[in-house]
Amino acid sequence: MNAPVIQLRRQVPIASVQGSLALDLTPRLDPPEPPPAGVPTRRGDLVTSDPERRLAIERFVHAYLVRAAEIASGDRPPTQLLRQSSPRIYADLGRRAQLVTAAAGTSPAGGRGRGAVRPVIRSIRTSLVADNALEAAAHLRYGARSRALAGRFEVVGDRWQCVALEWA
Repeated sequence: MNAPVIQLRRQVPIASVQGSLALDLTPRLDPPEPPPAGVPTRRGDLVTSDPERRLAIERFVHAYLVRAAEIASGDRPPTQLLRQSSPRIYADLGRRAQLVTAAAGTSPAGGRGRGAVRPVIRSIRTSLVADNALEAAAHLRYGARSRALAGRFEVVGDRWQCVALEWA
């Protein structure tokens, strides 16, 4: 025979909200609404920009970061980024190229020979922080090693120029 069940507590209905965390878990079936006018369409952007202009800036930044990585590894001459770099950044790139090539026993832009591990950009993330300023972060691979490269690009005169470059 079944023994009778003794209720020690009265039954409480299950609440749809547990504690202070109230999440609406019902699926949204409507299509997403477009962002209001004046709101940046890219997640990292703080200002809006014409898509064609934005694409042109991103192409410039990608090409610049590829060249900077190749200069820093001794595969390109620093003069290739003279006009696109502030004097401080240009001097730093030249110093990095000299240190690497001195250690390898080669000359800047002379290449490091066959079999040298060359830098490869795995990804770049950009953020348009003002109409005339963009910040970028890149993931570089040197064989099995990874490095990070961050830069700030601003319009100086009539062209984009790298004004800050950090390696990690």
